[in-house]
Amino acid sequence: MSRLGWPNVIARADDRDLRAGIVPAARSRVKLSHLKAVIMKQIVKLAVSALSLTTLLVLPALAQQSAPPSAVLPTERSVLPIPEPHPPHSTVFDARDATPPPRFEVKAPAGAPNVLIVLIDDMGFGQSSAFGGPIRMPTVDRLANEGLRYNEFHTTALCSPTRAALLSGRNHHMNNFGSIAETATTFPGQTGQRPNNVASVAEMLRLNGYSTAHFGKNHETAAWEVSPSGPTDRWPTRQGFDKFYGFMGGETNQWAPLIYDGMTQVEPSKDPNYHFMTDMTDKAIDWMRSEKSLTPDKPFFMYFAPGATHAPHQVPKEWIAKYKGKFDQGWDKLREETLARQIKLGVVPPDTKLAPKPDAIQDWDKLSADEKKLFVRQMEVFAGFGEYTDTEIGRLIDAIKTTGQLDNTLIFYIVGDNGASAEGGANGLYNEMTYFNGVQETVQDVLKHYDELGGPNTYGHYAAGWAVAGDTPFTWTKQVASSYGGTRNGMVVHWPKGIAAKGELRPQWHHVIDIVPTILEAAKLPEPKSVNGTVQTPIEGVSMAYSFADAKAPSRHATQYFEIFGNRAIYSDGWLAGTVHRAAWETKPRRPLQQDIWELYDARSDFSLSNDLAAKNPDKLKEMQELFLKEAVKYNVLPLDDRTLERANAALVGRPDLMAGRTSLTVYEGMIGMTENVFINLKNRSHAITADLDIPKGGANGVIIAQAGRFGGWSFYLKDGKPTYTYNFLGLQRYTVTAKQALPAGKAALRFEFAYDGGGLGKGGVGTILVNGKTVATGRIERTQCCFYSADEGADVGADEGTPVTEAYKMPFKFTGKIGKVTIDLVDMKKADTEEAVQARKAAALKKGLSD
Repeated sequence: MSRLGWPNVIARADDRDLRAGIVPAARSRVKLSHLKAVIMKQIVKLAVSALSLTTLLVLPALAQQSAPPSAVLPTERSVLPIPEPHPPHSTVFDARDATPPPRFEVKAPAGAPNVLIVLIDDMGFGQSSAFGGPIRMPTVDRLANEGLRYNEFHTTALCSPTRAALLSGRNHHMNNFGSIAETATTFPGQTGQRPNNVASVAEMLRLNGYSTAHFGKNHETAAWEVSPSGPTDRWPTRQGFDKFYGFMGGETNQWAPLIYDGMTQVEPSKDPNYHFMTDMTDKAIDWMRSEKSLTPDKPFFMYFAPGATHAPHQVPKEWIAKYKGKFDQGWDKLREETLARQIKLGVVPPDTKLAPKPDAIQDWDKLSADEKKLFVRQMEVFAGFGEYTDTEIGRLIDAIKTTGQLDNTLIFYIVGDNGASAEGGANGLYNEMTYFNGVQETVQDVLKHYDELGGPNTYGHYAAGWAVAGDTPFTWTKQVASSYGGTRNGMVVHWPKGIAAKGELRPQWHHVIDIVPTILEAAKLPEPKSVNGTVQTPIEGVSMAYSFADAKAPSRHATQYFEIFGNRAIYSDGWLAGTVHRAAWETKPRRPLQQDIWELYDARSDFSLSNDLAAKNPDKLKEMQELFLKEAVKYNVLPLDDRTLERANAALVGRPDLMAGRTSLTVYEGMIGMTENVFINLKNRSHAITADLDIPKGGANGVIIAQAGRFGGWSFYLKDGKPTYTYNFLGLQRYTVTAKQALPAGKAALRFEFAYDGGGLGKGGVGTILVNGKTVATGRIERTQCCFYSADEGADVGADEGTPVTEAYKMPFKFTGKIGKVTIDLVDMKKADTEEAVQARKAAALKKGLSD
């Protein structure tokens, strides 16, 4: 007060009253009593202001202890994002005289559970111990014993379609994932790009107050969109996930994965004991703990999707050792043992018979000693991979429990996104890349790596006989959408707060599209009619919540179609009709679509689909075939597309191709992880690589540019300052061309030229290194890869990330000089060679797509 002074108080009071209209415009004489009242009012306000200032300066902690402002929660949630209320504009001049409106806040409904979806990759119905299989999986066993087993749960028979359907509640063709993005076309249902009118459950929950995260495999983003150029609309963090930590494609090297955190590529770990399964589990636990620490009342949604147990089968040795000798009996006996365990466990009816084995799978007792030795080892590796994966998942479950959240966490543990994979063929593989390049691995070839199988120097897969055994009691495997061997997967639901039953079986028929409506019902959330301004296609699944408390409740999922690459079926009220158009190990259809032979099963009394009733009940078969066509029209399944090589040609089917028509590409230092879908194709043709370098005093070392890694690829680098080029043929042979002299300090134009022999695919040629136009080295490269380098290791400028192309250096072997730019130029080929190369690349892309 002493600083302000009375005259100023009176003047301010007079001026404020004039502004407020208390004093007339003619400046009428203010009554003394009124003036005193005004002055006293100002004194009180100043005192309050002084007290408030003291409070802010001296007692700031009190602000955190005060009651939070009142909040308004949404009552209508069918439109997302939930519209914010619009309070009227205030007419009060001074905030001190105004009452603040309640704050609008989006929260999940009271008591909404956390949600965890665990999705194992490429594991069959008869592989996990929870469903009678030989692989010990203690985590899914524990959850099943404390929750519910579903023994009639179904997937689409292929990974990307299953994942799209799982996360949206709509059929895979409605997600435009009739197959996978690598074989996408322009037909509706097949474009490989989820439409805006099919929102993911992650987006639904995020906009309803959940924290959301995805760890592991994605494979729902179009291959041509996985680059810095985008578009990024269909990356996980643009599809509803606050957090993504994982890989984008169909598979990854578990020892050296290409990982993204959000949309940023992660630098590979230098830990010699690194394995992605442990890494992704650690990251999931860290995220969950942080979320619950900061916002304990905010529920989370976590999608935990390991690359395991998809090829490559890679696992620490101690896990493989657990299964030494456990599969010496072979796959035929294993089928019988598994069925016996399934009957004892109650996951199949007691009268279930083994369905016949495919003709292509050899009888175990007719195999040679070497074949048996190799195949047993392959299954030991796979089993160890499965148990290790489940044990890591157990760490995540335990971490949730320690936060006190497990009782109100709704867990769906889905044991496989399709049937077991038979894509290893008759002998299995040491290096899966050989299959994609048309190079046959014999049993003796793979046996050379017997002790290494499962380790970082192999990229393996098991023989198809184990996949058939893994789908016991059914006949077929992954890709065969017309058989439960391709579509039946074990599933466990665990939710102590919401499910009273423990250790019980649920026989209701369900499909992956039923997960989303189940989550919404459990969280007391309505199905959204509009998301981000787009009217939504209705959810096509049905909630499974009705079955939680009633084992005898009739199934509510009455009809479901299946279709993958012409393999197709229809389920309706216990009946299944379908046709095997092409087996997983076949690259061509068995017959034209119109001539397919259909089978008919009464699955109510024939659990394993071993008794074909098509000949005995043609009327029912015709009824089912007509129903399939009706559903196919309804869900964008038509036209059926069983094309093989054609679908691998982007130009032919209208799929985008970033390198279409390009004969030259310039790249720059720091561009890493460029997959084969976004990098120029150098295979089966002459080409040149030119690098503008600046060499510091004392010389330089490191990779200038490399593509792929240990299991096939090439690298152009300086070793001891000397320009060097190494070509790695499928990890089987390496060819190196090296200059004798190191590059001196200063600028240099370094060039590698490859003169392809021609005359076919995968031929050799002559490599030449030039410095400032002068030849400094030349050498012969006898063999090259015709079609494919790697599933996820890309091209890197200035380093060799992931696994090294050559053991002559240790990754990443970053370049110690400066790289101005690197230009890759293609040299024209003869027309015949060009056409042959195109066909080979299409064949490799098809094989890779089917494997993914």
